[in-house]
Amino acid sequence: MKKLLNHKALLIALALVSASVTTKAQDLHFSQYFNAPLLVNPANTGFTPEGDYRVGINYRNQWASLGGNPYKTFSLYGDAQVLGKRIENGWLGVGGALLRDVAGSGNLTSTRAFGSVAYHQALGLGSLLSAGFNVGWVNKRVDFTKLTFDNQWNGKFFDVSTPSGEGFITNQINYFSLQAGLNYAYFPNDNTYLNAGISMSNINRPRESFSSSDTFDQRISRRYTTFLNGSFKVNDLWIVNPNIYVSTMATAWEVVAGVNAQRDLTGDGDAQLILGAYYRVKDAIVPVVGFQKGTYKLTFSYDATTSGLSRYNQTRGAYEISIVKQGLLDVSQPLKCPAVRF
Repeated sequence: MKKLLNHKALLIALALVSASVTTKAQDLHFSQYFNAPLLVNPANTGFTPEGDYRVGINYRNQWASLGGNPYKTFSLYGDAQVLGKRIENGWLGVGGALLRDVAGSGNLTSTRAFGSVAYHQALGLGSLLSAGFNVGWVNKRVDFTKLTFDNQWNGKFFDVSTPSGEGFITNQINYFSLQAGLNYAYFPNDNTYLNAGISMSNINRPRESFSSSDTFDQRISRRYTTFLNGSFKVNDLWIVNPNIYVSTMATAWEVVAGVNAQRDLTGDGDAQLILGAYYRVKDAIVPVVGFQKGTYKLTFSYDATTSGLSRYNQTRGAYEISIVKQGLLDVSQPLKCPAVRF
């Protein structure tokens, strides 16, 4: 086999196959985590600065330059503020999301649907505390007929008619997962806003395995996510948003830090240009560009690989597109969510 495959092809094959069958790795993610609020922290549910409802779409296409099947991740979410008239200086957020991820040669497909609830309460005049949780249903499946294993190598080629010798008992699994989180927002004046949050997912550690083996822990590791972001109005034309995101799951970890800048194009904030740059530690540089018009915001980002994988994908890592709409269902209600605005 070593004579048939050069080092580059072997590395790519191993990366794609291992990613397709390993379930202990880092969970799905978006570089534009700031445009996937319910995925990051359930306490973000109903935390909608520019309205009382929000809907969004995210799409990520990764590793297409390595050949084979690229990793494709899609999400659709929505949330809204309710009971704002009944709760003094507070409100309830309700929402939900649908996520679908298809990865690798074996079409490892993950489908997730969850409902989310959060409570938001103002603490004095300059801060807000939020707590939320979600309950999600997860389905994962893989097409083993599209994968080959070491037992099927006959010395010349992979013979798919030969039993794989692996202990797979199913190609599809289902389970429920729990996530909870806290957010704290501090806004001392109209030009300054700080927000920090922490969440834990897979609280119940559901079992996830296609195998009957009991020689290793088949329960999913808990995932811990924290973030810190700020919003500062520099002048009448610019608002700057620095932020950092950290997520850990078992031995996997992810750190993304960077800044967005919003440029007012119309004098009243109705149209804005969005520019930004982020760095995922030991992995990629992520430039961001977007445009906001009224209640709609479109953002595009690109992961330029900086790790050792860049020798094989020519730095072409992934691209993402997000579309977010925020608006008012009840125009008689004042905006309760803190934010820096034009």
